[in-house]
Amino acid sequence: MKRTSDLTVVDHIPELPIRADDAHKGMVGRVAVIGGRLDAIGMVGAVALVANAALRSGAGLVQIVTSKEAQLAVAPLALCATTRAWPNGEGASLSKTLVEFAADVVAIGPGLGPNVSDDHLRDLLANFGGPIVIDADGLNRIAALRGDPARAFRHPEQVILTPHPGEMSRLVAGWSIDAGDSDRTQLAVAVSRATGAIVVLKGFGTVVTDGQRVFVNQTGNSGMATGGAGDVLTGVIAALCGQHMSPFDAAVLGVYVHGLAGDMAAEEIGRMPMIATDIIDYLPDALSELEEENG
Repeated sequence: MKRTSDLTVVDHIPELPIRADDAHKGMVGRVAVIGGRLDAIGMVGAVALVANAALRSGAGLVQIVTSKEAQLAVAPLALCATTRAWPNGEGASLSKTLVEFAADVVAIGPGLGPNVSDDHLRDLLANFGGPIVIDADGLNRIAALRGDPARAFRHPEQVILTPHPGEMSRLVAGWSIDAGDSDRTQLAVAVSRATGAIVVLKGFGTVVTDGQRVFVNQTGNSGMATGGAGDVLTGVIAALCGQHMSPFDAAVLGVYVHGLAGDMAAEEIGRMPMIATDIIDYLPDALSELEEENG
């Protein structure tokens, strides 16, 4: 690490979690994935990508929380995950649903759409105490809630925001954060400091920051500019959180592994034909390479 003004620049990659020989599926991360609309727009593939990426990244159990209509559509796309319908009825809440699953970590946003009410969203952010990875529609929804960004999350140190530049612009506008003409790093730092959350600003040289530390990723390539690649990243980060990594370390390692898998896919099949499932297919190779390096 090295200091740059008031930031610590992180230049090392955290080691992979160590799995005990006697580990079972309940010990290595129970990931709840919330999203997957199926109405006028169908986005069940988004949560399937998150679920499959999480499972390929070591999660022991994954449950997709989606609309009742979407359950039958998403189940064949994520064979190793279970599904559960949105909570409905008096007294229903997302936080209670997560308790029933005993979730260690939540990934919310891909394909979320309007199905989850603002009250359900506020309930989740206020009452779930584990890591929450927020992406896609989840980011748009919390930006629309507005209010004081410093009060957006009850446990901000456990929240990981993963915006692309467009979503970042909506967050800045929704929370009235004065980012000025900052570069990508300073913009990410400004949002992290305003919210207390970890920010993963995606793009060329993805930036990860907790407002004090900053990591700029060097893996990845333009072939990853394809729909669903961000959903894969969400699943990787969530799985690493579920394996007891700190949210910041999980975000740094997740971004690096995601990019490395994309580089391996590009080397094998090329950049232009790459799709999001190719990144998932190369996650085992990327993780195996890191395992060898870690000894």
